[in-house]
Amino acid sequence: MTARADTYNLIRELGRAGISISFTDANYLRRAQITLHRWAELECGDSDNYKSWAIERDETTGKAYMAIYPHQGKNHRYQIPDRETGALKRVAEICERLGLHYYHQTDPRGSALRIWTAPMSDSDYTRGVAV
Repeated sequence: MTARADTYNLIRELGRAGISISFTDANYLRRAQITLHRWAELECGDSDNYKSWAIERDETTGKAYMAIYPHQGKNHRYQIPDRETGALKRVAEICERLGLHYYHQTDPRGSALRIWTAPMSDSDYTRGVAV
């Protein structure tokens, strides 16, 4: 399936829920969901035979870092672009303009972004449409 087809599928899913959205806005939401999902995967971390790594935020500044934990040797980290904040900012702008609400799920085992016509909380976010 192509990105264009995925965007049209999202437009159809939102339409079934009574949400009318343009191709451009749906495409931004779909791309933001991909970014947020990948960010969540990297926050959980990964590893190979030599090291483990994960995205971490500095508790004081909130800046994002890629932290590397070698199985032998010294740990280190380097600052990375904060793609999560940018994606959430775009989602918030689109939802505000369209009168919609969003829920950002940070668990990478599901959709990272859900859209709905009413606010959603941790206990009822599944009623939203998974982007």
